[in-house]
Amino acid sequence: MSSKSLLVASLALALSPCATRAATLAAAGSVAPLPEIVVTAARMAQTVDASLADVSVITRAEISASGAPDLIDLLRREAGVDVARTGGPGSQTSVFLRGTNSNQVLVLVDGVRVASANTGSFAWEQLPLDAIQRIEIVRGPRAAQWGADAIGGVIQIFTRKLDGPHLAARGGSYGDYGGSAGYGQWGDQGGASVIVGARHVRGFPATNPQNYAYSPQPDGYSNQNLAAQGAWRIGTQTLSGSVLRSDANVDFNQGASQVIEQAAGVNLDGALTPTLRQHISLGYDREDLNTPAYQSLALSRRQQAGYQLDWTFLPGQQLLGGVDWMHERGISRDTGSNTDTYAQSRNNLGVYAGWYGQAQRWNWQLAARHDRNSLFGGVTTGSAAAGYTLNDWARVEASFGQGFDSPSFSDQFSPPYFGYYAGNPDLRPERSHSSEVDLLLHPSDNLRFKLAAYSTRVSDLISFAGVNNQAINIGRAKMNGLELTSTWTAGPWTTRFSGSFDDARDASTGARLLRRPLRKADLGLDRRFGDRFSAGVELFAASNSIDYGNVTLGGYSLINAHFDWKLDHGLAVHVFLQNLADRDYSLAYGYNTPGRSGWLTLSWNGTD
Repeated sequence: MSSKSLLVASLALALSPCATRAATLAAAGSVAPLPEIVVTAARMAQTVDASLADVSVITRAEISASGAPDLIDLLRREAGVDVARTGGPGSQTSVFLRGTNSNQVLVLVDGVRVASANTGSFAWEQLPLDAIQRIEIVRGPRAAQWGADAIGGVIQIFTRKLDGPHLAARGGSYGDYGGSAGYGQWGDQGGASVIVGARHVRGFPATNPQNYAYSPQPDGYSNQNLAAQGAWRIGTQTLSGSVLRSDANVDFNQGASQVIEQAAGVNLDGALTPTLRQHISLGYDREDLNTPAYQSLALSRRQQAGYQLDWTFLPGQQLLGGVDWMHERGISRDTGSNTDTYAQSRNNLGVYAGWYGQAQRWNWQLAARHDRNSLFGGVTTGSAAAGYTLNDWARVEASFGQGFDSPSFSDQFSPPYFGYYAGNPDLRPERSHSSEVDLLLHPSDNLRFKLAAYSTRVSDLISFAGVNNQAINIGRAKMNGLELTSTWTAGPWTTRFSGSFDDARDASTGARLLRRPLRKADLGLDRRFGDRFSAGVELFAASNSIDYGNVTLGGYSLINAHFDWKLDHGLAVHVFLQNLADRDYSLAYGYNTPGRSGWLTLSWNGTD
């Protein structure tokens, strides 16, 4: 089946369970699920419907049931999210949210900003799935809440919270073996959780003969990781902390890179009065990237602190305000001569405020923020959103927001390469503005649709297009998109659908932005067989995309399956089968992707 026909079939299946089925389910008296609570969209706890943002959540239960070995297999099925990888596990991975660049997505781990100060991008390939409890994806600009980098949106990772003993072992294709072990205990006053994990992959050749650096040798990967968190109640306040650390070795044709990623945070949160709540946060982020074959060492360090107050001054009316401080340092070192090609630092102070209100069928949000950076000066951003409930099953929302992306240290201070492609210390932030309209429908408790239409314009894009190809602010981009998501449950059956039309282009030339398909769709069908066994199949399709050199990457379709079997005494078996049709496709020109493959996971959770 072609990717185009699979897209059409997926859309038809997603739209088919309409009014007749909805009426049947309603008559059967199906129980409505509890509303999902999110904290990333507005920096405070809200239901998804009240957030006035396009938010999706990947839970721990979904991660475990999928049996997937890698985060990329979960992210690519989300509406508006595109991924590109240069090889197998551990290879450089880019995540594009609503067509924006990979460095225009703010990534948080337990509230700590984690992208490299040198490149501006996050190393998604180093995130261990066993260490993740939950993922929140917020589409659309969030600069008025979070500051820099949130042009396309925000993705927040929450680390694993165990309650009892845990063991897991996994094995699969390409010599992929690993596991995790941990323990957690929680009570009314708090508790603690720790989990350690390891993964070793023999791998497959990352490159193919289309790549100038082709090698038929497999490119391996190994990773050791730790995630820990704890919390303790002190009167009305809760003191909490978390840490996530990953140490990896990534093989490539010319050698190997050693990568350390670490994020740690401490928080104090609680009520000061019945209507006033505070949140104090401290955070630290570290990235070390050592590549001896290129005599290169890149170090990124970030310290951050924040204070926030939430005031409920009337029923349904909240004011939020706070201040963020951040210190970043980036070093690029030539290990052959043991000299720094650059060693730079900068400070950023941000002040923000928001009003979140509700009255009858309306709810609204207004937010503003000012950031003052020691290198590029001040940036002011704002956002506004409103929602109106039409009736018991239909709602419309509209929003407008601004964003900006800080130039990375590499953009600003990289030395010239034979006189060309030098950084520029005078670069300005990239700026954006976006508008969005959403329609939410839930004809029954078991059937939900969301249709989102958005438009984004980005200016002052950084491009190496100046004299001798020096970095300058010159580029412009435009992104227009339409996203449809739906879920439907009936008895033991569950279907989920996500489809995207994301048209991301250079505003000056009309050329499509690289490695971003124009259309994609994902359809999942799951069935429970009693309380212990479940199975599901996934159909995924993406249209073609453009890569460097104006090369066209062909569209492709995938068929995946998963099985989840709960045994006695907390034991469970998870199976993930990928690319069952053994399709040959590329996410980046000259780089391979997995063929038909599978993984088996055996887990034990002592409290189940």
